[in-house]
Amino acid sequence: MSDVKNEWPLWEVFVRSKQGLEHKHCGSLHAADAQQALQMARDVYTRRMEGVSIWVVPSATITASEPEDKAEFFEPASDKIYRHPTFYEIPDEVGHM
Repeated sequence: MSDVKNEWPLWEVFVRSKQGLEHKHCGSLHAADAQQALQMARDVYTRRMEGVSIWVVPSATITASEPEDKAEFFEPASDKIYRHPTFYEIPDEVGHM
């Protein structure tokens, strides 16, 4: 059986524990297809009835940024002042914003 599992694709599992909260990555598992991945994720990651929603995503389809690209992706451009909150005038009627 372990040989078959090694041939199955790897799935990343995300569980939302309460209504209104975000899904959090809780682990990975091997499964033949999405439906089996959902069933296995339910059995492995929500045994105590703590989950309200499960996402399974094939690991091969996830694209992530690289740590060396941090500046390019996450630091705001200093030449685009319209992205800074000081660029906008807030009317007095808005109050304590």
